[in-house]
Amino acid sequence: MKSAPEVPESPATWMGSEMAAAPERWTRCWTEEQIDDLIRVAKGVTDAELTNLDPESISTPSLQALADEIRTDLIHRHGFTLMKGFPVRVLDRWTTAAAFLILGRLIGPLRSQNAAGHLLGHVKDVGFDLGDPGTRIYQTNERQSFHTDSTDGVGLLCLCKAQYGGQSLLASAETAYRIVRQRHPELAVRLFDPIATDRRNEQPEGEKPWFEIPVLSWFDGRLTVLYQRTYIESVNRFDGAPIPDACHVRALDLFDEVLNDPDVHLAMDLELGDIQFVYNHSVLHDRTSFVDRSDPHLRRHLLRLWLALPGDRRLPPVFAQRYGSIAIGDRGGIITEDTTHCVPLDV
Repeated sequence: MKSAPEVPESPATWMGSEMAAAPERWTRCWTEEQIDDLIRVAKGVTDAELTNLDPESISTPSLQALADEIRTDLIHRHGFTLMKGFPVRVLDRWTTAAAFLILGRLIGPLRSQNAAGHLLGHVKDVGFDLGDPGTRIYQTNERQSFHTDSTDGVGLLCLCKAQYGGQSLLASAETAYRIVRQRHPELAVRLFDPIATDRRNEQPEGEKPWFEIPVLSWFDGRLTVLYQRTYIESVNRFDGAPIPDACHVRALDLFDEVLNDPDVHLAMDLELGDIQFVYNHSVLHDRTSFVDRSDPHLRRHLLRLWLALPGDRRLPPVFAQRYGSIAIGDRGGIITEDTTHCVPLDV
């Protein structure tokens, strides 16, 4: 019988309570030079350039140094970082979006976030029904549950907060796994079994409407996570999709229980102008439910980027089911035969 692998501690092994007590470990502040450079470069690009930004033409020494540090935080340190206070109040939507895209592109290539080819996403309650297979959780005001996205890194820029709720939650996959293994090693090993996950009607041509990738993979001496419990559960809408057995369900329940422990995860409020970057291979993220203001112009709204990361870890071959290519620096995102890259400024 297989046994759950031992995972040594690394910089990606952390407790949320420890991180909450030391925000200086994961918070960065802009320099005046970085802000000036980013706004100047943003105002110098055109609409057409936003879908195919050239790193050499948008880079400055200050911005490239910042992007390199953020990438290092994601890949080699704790797996997330928070930039405080980008001046969205004094910028129009186009300049704000262009600046966010430019910073993201300097960190790594932009990836499509859906079948429509959106390189700039909008995390906003648009009133969609979560019971609809085409709805993604970020399009509602519901609790998301801990999950990862199908790309190396994700960035969020806060344009407007909710009236109540909408906290961002982060948790270390290594920490959660080590706790599960300590409590129930016979369940921990089941997290390494392939499990079917719903593609939510965004499958590439010729692919099944689900993929079968383990929640956890031990590969090249690294623990890599890929998880979306809601879409694991919705896969049962397909005839022939493999359904997890009772032991597998108990393992997922325990994993969720550990992730939801307030001592394990880190909770943060994203303020206006905050930019959060998260590394999907070692950190799971979540968002609490929220209540919006009645004014449609004052409702919770975040811009989102999906990024491939140069210099990143190798991924297990099975990830090709979801990522297409698993080539470092050129992988992840959602591509179908009808996908064309675009940058929508709103939903």
